[in-house]
Amino acid sequence: MTFGSIVALVTPMNAAGDIDEPQFARLVEFHLEAGTEGFVIAGTTGESATLARDEHIGVIERACQLVDGRAPVIAGTGSNSTAQTLDLSRAVDSLPVAGYLLVTPYYNKPGQEGMYRHFCTVADAVSRPVILYNVPARTGVDLTSATVARLARHGNIGGIKEATGELGRVTQLRQDCGRDFVLLSGDDLTACEFMLRGGDGVISVTANVAPAQMRGLCDAARSGERIEAERIDGELGSLHRALFVESNPIPVKWAVEQLGFPAPGIRLPLTRLAREHRETLRAAMSEAGI
Repeated sequence: MTFGSIVALVTPMNAAGDIDEPQFARLVEFHLEAGTEGFVIAGTTGESATLARDEHIGVIERACQLVDGRAPVIAGTGSNSTAQTLDLSRAVDSLPVAGYLLVTPYYNKPGQEGMYRHFCTVADAVSRPVILYNVPARTGVDLTSATVARLARHGNIGGIKEATGELGRVTQLRQDCGRDFVLLSGDDLTACEFMLRGGDGVISVTANVAPAQMRGLCDAARSGERIEAERIDGELGSLHRALFVESNPIPVKWAVEQLGFPAPGIRLPLTRLAREHRETLRAAMSEAGI
């Protein structure tokens, strides 16, 4: 399992909405040079909801080729159907991925037992570890700490991306799940404190725009250097917020374009960042030294 600064990578697209492979390759190199420690491919930020099955598999495969073993690649293969999650996870199981990021089933809103069986079913069927992903603001369901503790006893479930922003969960999960269970923040705004309290890293939207700063933040926080971690986090605070001025990944895709990656496409029902929000994001990037 991987720790530290993991980017929830955008999927660059041209104006027609087609995946832009040259810009994708440039982005991967940009992150490796900046010290990014891992990649989540085809997650929420990567627009998994609007990728066709062959595109979804293809972008994960291409990421593995481009990274070429220089950092872990985590495949976003979750859905609200256990059968579809199994199908997609098995389809990439022969690739050199480090694991599978599986979001809690959304919209159909299963109970705790249903989620437990969902994750165990997939974990039983794949060869690399499953990382749970709890983001109730998007899914409508909350994977409780008690259920996570049950799942942590499965030999092929290795960690969780916890995106509630509730910092008390770090202590509870560490106590219930043990030191070897990987705790990753899924909320940039609280990730610094999450790691200072014992978390292992962050799967970050902000890292798309500020990879070197997020690496520095993770290094400091994971080493217990509170003053330095909070200093870096303070510089990034406005950016953390501005990247959610509209639904993710609308703002971050616009921000990445401003970095010199001409990939303006985003797929409906998402649309390009509204003009009235662009100056807010531009100012936040400037404040962060970008």
